[in-house]
Amino acid sequence: MAEAARKLDLLDLAPAFTQADVDALNARFAGVDTHTMLRTLFAEGLLGRTAIVSSFGTESAVLLALVAEVAPETPVIFIDTLKMFPETLAYRETLLTRLGMPNGSVVAPDETVLAAKDEAGLRWSYDPDGCCAIRKVEPMARAKQGLDSWISGRKAFQSQTRQSIPRFELDEGRLKVNPLGDWVKADLDAYFAEHDLPRHPLEAEGYLSIGCQPCTSKVKPGEDPRAGRWRGWDKVECGIHVPLSDADQPSF
Repeated sequence: MAEAARKLDLLDLAPAFTQADVDALNARFAGVDTHTMLRTLFAEGLLGRTAIVSSFGTESAVLLALVAEVAPETPVIFIDTLKMFPETLAYRETLLTRLGMPNGSVVAPDETVLAAKDEAGLRWSYDPDGCCAIRKVEPMARAKQGLDSWISGRKAFQSQTRQSIPRFELDEGRLKVNPLGDWVKADLDAYFAEHDLPRHPLEAEGYLSIGCQPCTSKVKPGEDPRAGRWRGWDKVECGIHVPLSDADQPSF
């Protein structure tokens, strides 16, 4: 039988990574120091199309500096909820310039959704989950489109909900990398000092975990670093680190 004159174009809908890939990476890099791991991941092209997702909070400089040492051209995505502290926006500019990372980008909430679901800008005060869904989760979903992997700054010590963070996770077919998952505060402080990294200007005032301005408060002595987020609400995560099924997705 003669070969068809034109072959059909088939879309490759297979996920970029599988759980087997994740397990293999966790096994390969077990016990390997963070800098060596990152250098190898980029040198061998193991991440595919990747980006750092940074909140530019009190600890963000460490992850950015580590990646800047081995791959400064890596895109750095910032989700601007339009409720951020002015100090955070200024800190973002300071860090990207200081570290020589030219590919910073900003993703913002959909203006149509905001007009329909949070016209007064006060949804945070009565429905923080819905506010995060509009201002963080949905923009983050758009930001991840086209990526094979993304790099997160989560750390296990930050709160009880972040214990036992693996270095590599599967995130809807994408690889999620947590280079600082096993770092503790002393490690971060030492890295800040060794590399003379600038601190977030609000940290000295007692803001140890910084998100949106209305939902962030100072941390009291003895509290975990994220205690100042959504104080008074039964809420500990914005949602971008919590995989949801379609049935569980917020309706906005």
